[in-house]
Amino acid sequence: MGSPMPHDLLVEELQRAREDFLATLSRVAPDSLTTAGLVGEWSARELVAHLGYWVGNAAEVIHLVEQGRTDEVGAGKPPTDEVNATVARIARTTELVTVRKREEASVEALLDRIRALDPSLLDVVLPDGATLAQGIREDGSEHYREHADALRQALDEAPHG
Repeated sequence: MGSPMPHDLLVEELQRAREDFLATLSRVAPDSLTTAGLVGEWSARELVAHLGYWVGNAAEVIHLVEQGRTDEVGAGKPPTDEVNATVARIARTTELVTVRKREEASVEALLDRIRALDPSLLDVVLPDGATLAQGIREDGSEHYREHADALRQALDEAPHG
């Protein structure tokens, strides 16, 4: 009885990874949040939009699995690089406050989906060979950690004035 349920661990991992990402993001000068080239060619605004999109994708995947439509996961979607380019392009013309609100709403929706999820569905194998739990981590906590690390590296390599 003392060990947490698997979906509780997914919630905790996502919350911790996102908090770490946001703490790292807070190190970026406010007037630089929308300047291209922070991480690769992206600004912080594009990075936040990117994370929000993929968290939303994880919530969609959960929905498909819950509906017994696992074979539809990823079907008909453009290649990942194309999706990322579209998300970044849209983010460039969207106010930062709006991008941040959308990302937060996507995270809250995913957390709600995870909390309500039947834990037995976490072992369902998706078309790419990953389990649902692995897919949630890839689009969620692992993704936030990956981009927090890239952001830390960019900030540490920035010229010191």
